[in-house]
Amino acid sequence: MGTAGRNEDPNATTDTVRVAEPNPGLANLLLEQFGGAQGELAAASRYFTQALSEDDPGRKDLLMDIATEELSHLEIVGSIIVMLNKGAKGRLAEGVEEEGELYRSLNGAGNDSHITSLLYGAGAPLINSAGVPWSAAYVDTIGEPTADMRSNIAAEARAKIVYERLMNVTDDPGVKDALGFLMTREIAHQISFEKALHAIQPNFPQGKLPGKPEFAQVYYNMSQGAESVRGPWNQGDDWEFVESPQPAVDGGDGTASVQLDEADEAVLAAMKIRTVSDPLSDPITGADLGMGLQPKPEF
Repeated sequence: MGTAGRNEDPNATTDTVRVAEPNPGLANLLLEQFGGAQGELAAASRYFTQALSEDDPGRKDLLMDIATEELSHLEIVGSIIVMLNKGAKGRLAEGVEEEGELYRSLNGAGNDSHITSLLYGAGAPLINSAGVPWSAAYVDTIGEPTADMRSNIAAEARAKIVYERLMNVTDDPGVKDALGFLMTREIAHQISFEKALHAIQPNFPQGKLPGKPEFAQVYYNMSQGAESVRGPWNQGDDWEFVESPQPAVDGGDGTASVQLDEADEAVLAAMKIRTVSDPLSDPITGADLGMGLQPKPEF
């Protein structure tokens, strides 16, 4: 059990691991941020490979800094995993329980971590929560900074969401605190990458070629069913809206459906309210800023 206090120094780049009690099931979930697609090793590798080929000194320094920080985050996640597995590690190593009882303790109460506990000695293997080994395919660097910076922003956003979800499934205050620190750093990295992206002008469209003008601002209405929803993504001076319905091969209306209970319906309704889009808006987007457009003055 980690007992050291949390480091509150804003100049610190890491966080002290404090775990209240072993929890192999939670350790298994945390492997997603250790050896998974949205994890810290994938992030460090992505930014490091970008930094090596980057010619701009500012972006090179930024990428090296964040890549190094992500390795310290990998240490935090790995340490949490090991602490959460401490009880299982001892029982496996010493065989202090009957075989059947030991297996049940590792595999019970919804805990699916028995594979990682048995095969990897309750350590921190470079696999995701499903036991799939880490892959270089997670590193999606393409060598064009206007594309890579956008990919980095999206990667940090995905990692932020995974940390948020992990925080929602644990009541361990130490683990929750460490995950909150890691989640917050993902937000900071998004801001840095977005600033770096918009320091390149213009930065949209990505690369050098502008695209064919006859297709660049055309919206094809390819779906069917309910009436097409119009908004700033498909209407206004920026868009030519083209109707192009496609029939459903099974004779249906092409709409997927599922039966939910009232509790799930309520949760989904709350999520819809939180993520609702405003069809009457006309927002300035990153693409607009990347093409050199200026925000409209507010009166």
